[in-house]
Amino acid sequence: MTVLAAVLGVVLLAARPPASAPTAAPEASASPVPVLPPIPTASPENALTPIFTYTGEAAANPSGGVRQGTAYADQLLLGFDFNLARLIGVAGGTIHFDVTHRAGNDLATDDIGNNTSVQEIYGGQGWHLAIISYEQLLFHDKLDVEAGRIPANVSFAHSAIYCVFQTNSACANPPFVFTNSNFTYYPASGWGVHAKALLTDRIFLHVGAYASNTDPANAGFNFNMSHTTGPIVPAEAGYSTTFANDTHPRNYVIGGWYDDSIYTNPSGVVERGRSALYVRFDQLITRPSLASQRGLTLFGVAMSNLSGNVVESDYEEIGLVQTGTFARRDHDTLGFVINDQHFTKDTLAALQAARLAAGGTATVPSRETMMELAYGIQVSHGIQISPNLQYVVDPDQLNDSARVRNVKNAFVVGLHFSVDIASLLARHH
Repeated sequence: MTVLAAVLGVVLLAARPPASAPTAAPEASASPVPVLPPIPTASPENALTPIFTYTGEAAANPSGGVRQGTAYADQLLLGFDFNLARLIGVAGGTIHFDVTHRAGNDLATDDIGNNTSVQEIYGGQGWHLAIISYEQLLFHDKLDVEAGRIPANVSFAHSAIYCVFQTNSACANPPFVFTNSNFTYYPASGWGVHAKALLTDRIFLHVGAYASNTDPANAGFNFNMSHTTGPIVPAEAGYSTTFANDTHPRNYVIGGWYDDSIYTNPSGVVERGRSALYVRFDQLITRPSLASQRGLTLFGVAMSNLSGNVVESDYEEIGLVQTGTFARRDHDTLGFVINDQHFTKDTLAALQAARLAAGGTATVPSRETMMELAYGIQVSHGIQISPNLQYVVDPDQLNDSARVRNVKNAFVVGLHFSVDIASLLARHH
């Protein structure tokens, strides 16, 4: 609460923009939905870009779940991006440095009883050195290479549009990625490298290699590779446009990964090697005026397991986001997302056996469906608030395999807010 009080003090001091602030023209965005990215990026004009953000997420389940409860989780993000072109004349070079502190409680674990959180900011608790990396643009910015202590999930199977929502079933990646692999995730990162090549201004190839981290809870400032049991190699190819080169920006991507690390399968047997394939897309389908970025975006994801004895067989997601809602609310968003997680026969067999051993008889549900309706309010530059309503159908049994009965469908009321403190202070001064 001390951190929250300090953040609120800064907001009250700095949230009011200068009286003479000009109205900026719409900027090009990598996503059809012009939302703030989860991790700030370096400014090409500045030698040093400070990063200082606070994100909080509250959630309560007035009905359903194991019991009724409330939870609050938060993240403090501190860091710097060093523009080496400005500092020492290395064109296209950037050093990234991010440290996070996460705290709070998880409603899903404590009260709903399922494994997929309704607060995406929860996880990787405590202090973590989330990113320390060197990024280099080459060949007139056609090739982007980054290496260092980095998380795989920020660069693959991810889109900023997913984080219009608070549910961890959508933001920042489908949970299928983490239940079926040792993909490293923000802020519990690991050693890795990835390279993205622009074959044209719209077609790209992207490949990476990351050291698995089988003990992410202890990944804070531990640089050794004692918990690495093999590499993870993700890859993507796609067609991608922005507002700079398309009136209706779109992203169509096919990707997958091979995870050569060790894992324990649903039957409790240690194995090595898993792979998966996915497709994802987002498309701006309406844009009433070319002078504005207001419009409706359709997006979707489908993932399927290819090899390995894993927890989930498939995952599907579909959603809509309207950017620009009421008069003079060009940057507000209204979004709805629904997704399905399908469990493998081996997962269901293991859960059913544990239930029978505990004295239960009900059949374990074969899938979990989660959905969210969210309204994002751009209060001012650097301040976002998003009240949301979520519903969980057939909450999964992965957190308590010996549960003797199925968990009731859960209705969740949530509130997400984020404050870009560095941006507010810069505008104030």
